[in-house]
Amino acid sequence: MIELAPSILSADFAHLAEQVARAQEGGAAVIHVDVMDGHFVPNLTLGAPVVKSLRKVTKLPLDCHLMIDNPDEFIPIFAEAGADWISIHQEATVHLNRTLQHIRDHGVRAGVVINPATPVETLAEVLDMVDYVLVMSVNPGFGGQRFLPNSLRKMRHLAEIRSQRGLNYRIEVDGGVALDTVAEVVRSGAEILVAGNAVFGKGDPKINAEQLLKAAAEATLLKV
Repeated sequence: MIELAPSILSADFAHLAEQVARAQEGGAAVIHVDVMDGHFVPNLTLGAPVVKSLRKVTKLPLDCHLMIDNPDEFIPIFAEAGADWISIHQEATVHLNRTLQHIRDHGVRAGVVINPATPVETLAEVLDMVDYVLVMSVNPGFGGQRFLPNSLRKMRHLAEIRSQRGLNYRIEVDGGVALDTVAEVVRSGAEILVAGNAVFGKGDPKINAEQLLKAAAEATLLKV
């Protein structure tokens, strides 16, 4: 099942509740929240207060992508604010297994993220304990970047490992997902599509979400 997870990083924060509602009307199933600390990535974005505010205006799952140093310190804060999913970067923590268990201990779905230069093999020992794997298809830090084609190979590899090992994690992709890339992404195995600029950049988020999901559905029908 393909799900769209609009990233509010590209939304108009003066009308955030309205934009999230329009994206939901267009078929969005998850709301993606990019949390950046200015250290792990070269940008400073959203914190737990925004998650707490979003929780008041939508019942959709809130997918909090922590692009931060020392994620263990902030997992309880985001869980309390209303996060339903929390993902952390393989590159941001020395004790990945422990950090993922920390997320689970707070009753939240646990995800692991890999940057474009990080091999899928680094996740071998935690794939049996995650709910989803997020493949970065741009270098994290800023929205509106160009899609990196090498991420397609990673998605295919993760799908193969899942099948071989009988695991259940889902494959999420973040970065450059738009009408011109969504078909390849879906055919490579992605099931959760994070899209910021393609949903909130221009025009009506409802129409943009519908168009992305339509293109994804068509690619699924053609998937071999």
